[in-house]
Amino acid sequence: MNSSPSPAATRPVLPPRLVLFVGILAVSTASLFIRWAQQDAPSLVIAAYRLLFASALLAPGVLWKHAAELRNLHLRHLGWALLSGAFLAAHFAVWITSLEYTTVASSVVLVTTTPLWVALTAGRTLGERLTLRTWLGIGLALAGGVVIALGDGCRWDHGLTCHGLGTLQGRALLGDLLALMGAWAAAAYLSIGRHLRAHTSFPLYVLLTYSMAALVLSIVVTLRGLPWTGYPAATYGWFLALALVPQLLGHSAFNWALRHLPASVVSLHLLGEPVGSTLLALAFLGEVPSALTLVGSALVLAGLAWVSRTTALA
Repeated sequence: MNSSPSPAATRPVLPPRLVLFVGILAVSTASLFIRWAQQDAPSLVIAAYRLLFASALLAPGVLWKHAAELRNLHLRHLGWALLSGAFLAAHFAVWITSLEYTTVASSVVLVTTTPLWVALTAGRTLGERLTLRTWLGIGLALAGGVVIALGDGCRWDHGLTCHGLGTLQGRALLGDLLALMGAWAAAAYLSIGRHLRAHTSFPLYVLLTYSMAALVLSIVVTLRGLPWTGYPAATYGWFLALALVPQLLGHSAFNWALRHLPASVVSLHLLGEPVGSTLLALAFLGEVPSALTLVGSALVLAGLAWVSRTTALA
């Protein structure tokens, strides 16, 4: 008698690619919610509330199922969680702030370069060697980043002229740099997370890093004297929407899809986030990307796609 499991037993409840599509739509809304919240709230407060709400929503279920695991967690691993959360806090702080200065298209494309920096550090932290094809993909994406920066911070007027940070173009260039710093912080967060995940279950890992990031951001907000209260009700709604839609629904969809699809396939689908964010910004914010931004974005996404196909990036 054939003892292999039936197709019904192994088939996922939902089509994985459909779940990925929903996840992309969910994370693409983040920049919209942030822009609307920034009308009344500082960027650091937005970042803090996003992670505070996400942690509060996760905590009851995770602690109910993983309380014993948490009690037995080694102090060293808690330290790793704190460090990982600190980098996650930095990621959200600088990326959300970047949206005050530059366009959604430029910001989201540049912050999505995280896999490049993970790949570049993999050799040192994980002993993974990069192939020539991977280096070519990284170079292509970096060239695209330069084109985006030129399009945002410089203008062609009888020659290329780049402006100071006090000008409109210079502020956009500052925003691009902040978005890139967000990618660097996210790469550090993910690299540390690879080590931590070997010692914790995924739900507990997520709760620990989100909670640590929320703690770090809360301390920064308090030390800087930024107000926690006094915002319009709609602003608190945007805080909650950030926690529910891009943070929990979006990232949960990606992690669920990883159980049913290869990581390379999921990585390629993630390239839809900048496209979705740009289209939503066009529809709801009236932001039309410049020609150089579109060209640079295409180069970055092509390089990311190349890296995703040639390396195993989780």
